[in-house]
Amino acid sequence: MDEELKEEIKKIALQNAFEHGGETRDKVVLGKILGTKPEFRSKVKEITGSISEIVSSVNQSSLEEQEIEIKEKFPELLAPKEKIVEREGLPELKNAEKGKVITRFPPEPNGYPHIGHAKAAIINSEYAKMYGGKFILRMDDTNPEAERMEYHAAIKVGLEWLGIKFDIVKNTSDDMDVFYEKGIELINSGKAYICTCKREDISKNRRERRACKCSTDNIAKNNKNWEKMKGKFKPGDAIVRFRGDMKADNAVMRDPVLFRIIDGKHYTLGEKYRIWPSYDMAVAIEDSIDGVTHAFRSKEFELRKELIDAILDALNMRKPIQDFFSRLEFKGMPISKRIIKPLIEEGKVSWYDDPRLPTLEALRRRGIKPEAIKKFIMSLGLTKANTLAPFDALEAFNRKFVDPDSIRLFMVSNVKKLTVKNLPISSVEIPNHPIKDMGKRKIEIDENFYISGNDAQDTKEGTQIRLLGLGNVLITKEGIELEGEFIKNGDMTNIPKIQWVPQKIAHKIKMIIPRALFNGDEFNENSLEELDVYTEPHYLQLKEGEEIQFVRYGYCRKDSQNQTIFTHK
Repeated sequence: MDEELKEEIKKIALQNAFEHGGETRDKVVLGKILGTKPEFRSKVKEITGSISEIVSSVNQSSLEEQEIEIKEKFPELLAPKEKIVEREGLPELKNAEKGKVITRFPPEPNGYPHIGHAKAAIINSEYAKMYGGKFILRMDDTNPEAERMEYHAAIKVGLEWLGIKFDIVKNTSDDMDVFYEKGIELINSGKAYICTCKREDISKNRRERRACKCSTDNIAKNNKNWEKMKGKFKPGDAIVRFRGDMKADNAVMRDPVLFRIIDGKHYTLGEKYRIWPSYDMAVAIEDSIDGVTHAFRSKEFELRKELIDAILDALNMRKPIQDFFSRLEFKGMPISKRIIKPLIEEGKVSWYDDPRLPTLEALRRRGIKPEAIKKFIMSLGLTKANTLAPFDALEAFNRKFVDPDSIRLFMVSNVKKLTVKNLPISSVEIPNHPIKDMGKRKIEIDENFYISGNDAQDTKEGTQIRLLGLGNVLITKEGIELEGEFIKNGDMTNIPKIQWVPQKIAHKIKMIIPRALFNGDEFNENSLEELDVYTEPHYLQLKEGEEIQFVRYGYCRKDSQNQTIFTHK
């Protein structure tokens, strides 16, 4: 058994013992080691002896001695852990009837979908399924300045990749005539008015909780100004405001905007309309007329609940039950368009599918499975607590999905040449998976191999190594290149087991290794590493997008014939 594996067993044994009153068990350590290094499942007999020795040694130490050893060798084990608490399913809904629940997901097509969108879509989708109800996809497309067909299409592609199904698909802009009708109704009932004050004056009045002179205009003047908004007024000259409460502690209620003028060309409606509803006006009307029973949003919209209810009350319209959940972000991976867009423009990030990003395109390209995203989000539940998750929380779910179907291939980096004399064979068959029957691959060999520089570093003249799946080699010469002799029926115990690639058929690829984009508020200049590595020619037979486990390295996704992206350990 190699020293690296022994060290890993010792680490697991110490951690488990320390967390359980100073004692651990062989079976526990074996289970954990096979969970992190599944390639050893076919070699359980080889490692159980060493596990027993290490466990016995650890159990003979006192709790204080275990803590001292952990501090010296594995201090990271004592760092406070951030736990993602798993739960089964979502909590029951208030006033929900089987078959009558209607939920919706209303993304604005002003950017590429990310992990936060996935959370909102999955929660709403799951609730509709849970109650045998309906689920609506509604593109919230009422800001022509920010929205584009490119984003509209990207959202649909992302949701399809997640496997989310909808009963109804529509656009908020489908109902522009309804918004106008309801806006005029509010004006004529005295519950809305046209404000022609300057923007800075409006902001000042709202801060100081003072009504402006426009709020006293009569209905006739407001109707006249509404007509002017259709052509005469310029953007910024006039807005429609809801008559809320300028003294309210909730600033949202201080006569908020219901409509504004935008002259931008809409990506489907062109220049047909120039008076556009605000988010609050649009979502209130749409949720009511669409029959939405339960409206879920991220919690930054929580203060807007009062306004949406007030608009619907003013119009005598049905109100949905509103609830809220926390936003979801990963540490060091911002979801904000305001941060991501400049990074792309400056060339620090290649595009929205850059594997360092939390967009759905980037997660797919990195090798994260949609099933893992769903499981991860469902494990968080409907909490309102801020969720700034470590990325490895998602990795843990993803590993369960990629491990059973990932072909195992040899890969070497920082290569060193090894020449082996007396090889008795010219080809070898290697299983594609240690447990699952995924067939075998035949590798043509001669005496010339590449091995990893890290493995070569510990390989000295007179020592033996075991080339995985091939046999033992006695090293007869070290230096810039290594030489050795094949040993038939060599001893398998306590021999370093290393991977290899034949020199003559080695396929060179670039491995992209993504890391956190930001350390705190600072952009991480080392967030993307590119490594030149060699792998087996079988790599060329794999489909683009296929997941691979490079033995003793980690999971990667085939990005192209000459490039792979590191997914995670």
